[in-house]
Amino acid sequence: MTLIAFLSVAPVIEGSMSGEVAKAVAALEDFSVSYETTPMGTIIETDDPDELFAAAQAAHQAVDADRVETFLKIDDKRTVEQEASEKVDAVEEHLGHEARSDRE
Repeated sequence: MTLIAFLSVAPVIEGSMSGEVAKAVAALEDFSVSYETTPMGTIIETDDPDELFAAAQAAHQAVDADRVETFLKIDDKRTVEQEASEKVDAVEEHLGHEARSDRE
């Protein structure tokens, strides 16, 4: 997969956004993309830019609110095949340990 994207879709509302965010994430399931949701957004991987943009649009439209903020950042490596996990592995290699702390 050559396209790795960070997508954040959120309603501008008071209180918990999790129900609406869940709608955005669920909308991704209708597309040929791999995804992993994090506390701050969702990482999406695909080899088709049209599929990526369609998935992001569907996620945006799935949120039911008067105001919705969507952020999409794309890393399009056109000459190298690289998965998101490989990017994390490279950072961890430099760190010498996992890219996370054990503190709670």
